[in-house]
Amino acid sequence: MKQLLFFSNNKNKIIEIEKIFRKFDLKLLSLNDVNLREEPKENGQTFEENAKIKSDFGFNKTGIPCFADDSGICIEALNWKPGVRSKRFLNGFKNNKTCFKNIIKSIKKKSKLNAYFKTSISLSIHNDQNIVFNGKIDGIISNEIKGGFGFGYDPIFIPKNYKRTLAELSTREKNEISHRSIAVTKLINFLSN
Repeated sequence: MKQLLFFSNNKNKIIEIEKIFRKFDLKLLSLNDVNLREEPKENGQTFEENAKIKSDFGFNKTGIPCFADDSGICIEALNWKPGVRSKRFLNGFKNNKTCFKNIIKSIKKKSKLNAYFKTSISLSIHNDQNIVFNGKIDGIISNEIKGGFGFGYDPIFIPKNYKRTLAELSTREKNEISHRSIAVTKLINFLSN
């Protein structure tokens, strides 16, 4: 396998994945590289199902081995939600800051700080044949919004054994511990063997 399609339109995610892939001799293609503008409906109930929907779609449209991820945050104070609806939950507020303040208010009210990020990556090499790789990072919700790096919920998530939010860590530091990095490393190890 000489090239691999990463099914994502999220610029931040693409940059993060490209940095992890740099040390491997494999050409990573983006949706722009293959002029793919369409996206499937992500109606899965789990991260794994949504990742499979996207990787199958990319493979079926291009014939190029394709991987896709679905990620989200699960927060104890919100009954382990928003989960697979993380992006929709965030977009349901006027802006990210309003969403984060709402979450922080919930964790203070319920005194439940625990949270985790999860990523599922699906690799499609043949029709209806997927290999799934998962990554998870435990932590807590910060009592304030901190940091200017990262994206999504990074400014309110403090990884276990850390004092800073993911948004306060450099991309390099984040890539050493993140849920996405864990799943991508599993994918790369699989491709290397």
